[in-house]
Amino acid sequence: MRRLIAAVALAAPALLAMPAAAGAVPAVSAVPPAAGAVPALNAVPAVARAGAGPGAPDVPADLRAEEVSFRGGGLTLHGTVLSPAAAGVPRPGIVLVHGAGGGTPRTALMTEAVAFARQGMSVLVYDKRSAGYSLFERSYSLLADDALGAVAALRARPGVDPGKVGLWGLSEGGWVAPLAASRAPRDVAFVVLVGANGHTPLRQQTWAVAAGLRRAGVSGSLVDRAEPAMYRMIADAGLFPEPYHDAEGVLAAVRAPVLGIWGVHDLLTPPAESPPLMAAALERGGNHRHTFRYFAGADHAAHLTPDGGVTRLPELAPGYPELVGSWVRDVTSGRTPATGTSGPAPVQAVRTVPVEPSAGWESAPVQFAALGVCLAGFGGYGLVAAVRRVRRAGPASGRVSRAAGLLAAAGPVVMLGFFGYMVHVQRASAKLADPGPLLAGRPLPWLALQILAVVAVAAGVRVAVAWGRNRALVRGAERARTALLLAAGAVFLAWAVYWGLLLP
Repeated sequence: MRRLIAAVALAAPALLAMPAAAGAVPAVSAVPPAAGAVPALNAVPAVARAGAGPGAPDVPADLRAEEVSFRGGGLTLHGTVLSPAAAGVPRPGIVLVHGAGGGTPRTALMTEAVAFARQGMSVLVYDKRSAGYSLFERSYSLLADDALGAVAALRARPGVDPGKVGLWGLSEGGWVAPLAASRAPRDVAFVVLVGANGHTPLRQQTWAVAAGLRRAGVSGSLVDRAEPAMYRMIADAGLFPEPYHDAEGVLAAVRAPVLGIWGVHDLLTPPAESPPLMAAALERGGNHRHTFRYFAGADHAAHLTPDGGVTRLPELAPGYPELVGSWVRDVTSGRTPATGTSGPAPVQAVRTVPVEPSAGWESAPVQFAALGVCLAGFGGYGLVAAVRRVRRAGPASGRVSRAAGLLAAAGPVVMLGFFGYMVHVQRASAKLADPGPLLAGRPLPWLALQILAVVAVAAGVRVAVAWGRNRALVRGAERARTALLLAAGAVFLAWAVYWGLLLP
């Protein structure tokens, strides 16, 4: 049933490439660096390494790289350990945990890995699993097992102090890293979070898409009603993995020091709400060692952005790697870091709203049943009309309004067009794309669906009035198909109100 709902209603939308949705990130753009941008952190000439595996990246000449394999949550995973080339006393280590996306290669985080290695750490970055990870399936518990497998591998490396190894998590990794740290407090010495969120993944993703629409000038029922209702239905159908993950509860169980970092132009997680929410959760658990910092001109991943978070540049925010390096040195040397939040004020125009599970009357099975009733009623009426024309049986009784044909045609166009358009909206929003031309705050396709929905309802009223006047004179199959059409029209009316097609 769940897969059928997905196929008919959503056509396997790419909205979970988050976040979040949970935590999708814009692609690096070819836009030239903004004025004042710092030089690329991997500007040192890279050298290829003999014998490197197919997933092994090239690394700068001032660093040393070693390939590692380790067991995660039932899989053997592969990664690279970057370290300063010069030997010395055992150094701190940090494991990088990816954001959303199955099979993300280690090369996606090489800018961060190089920057942190230059701060005197050994950095393990690994290829993210694809097995057991998809739009419809993922487990933060399994991802946390992968991260802990990487921690164990890094703690065992020569030159790494096993008591000074921690986790860094980006976006979705901001839910995974704390979960891993809460499970192994003796193994994880610290936690660094970038673009992390204290809300549930479903609330985060719903906010990110709605905020993007509002930022583009969209208003009204599309963003106020249809978008959050669609995500609730997706979660109810079991098609949104980990929708109600208890981020606050997990944070309350973390005992290691936590460094949180956000770009002021984070468009994928609410930057103004996250630090106080996460600080409160840590404090409830008795963890007073948390340092939170905003970076100016930075996006969701703390990379520089020239346009308010839409475009990601390759460069990290100035001072970000240095903050991570100095903070790790302090906490692993027993020095207590400053507690609190600092940096410029973040940009968050719209607050998040709670996204509760669907009530029974609006659940995914009910939505699917409503769709089935409507398509059967509308389609059945049209099919009989087509058969009559083929057989040249003459027109159906004129005592029932000809508006029946209009209702039978407009209804399915609105319903199928609605779901198709919502898939498009969510895909475009996940890519931070413009929704297109607007009229009175409504994208033109949405406005067209609303107008067509009004036409269908008006035609249904006309059919109902004609049916009431002439019902006794309508016989046989004509009576049955018209009654079914009216039933479909009544369901359509309730459906269109629920999804906001008949609301301002």
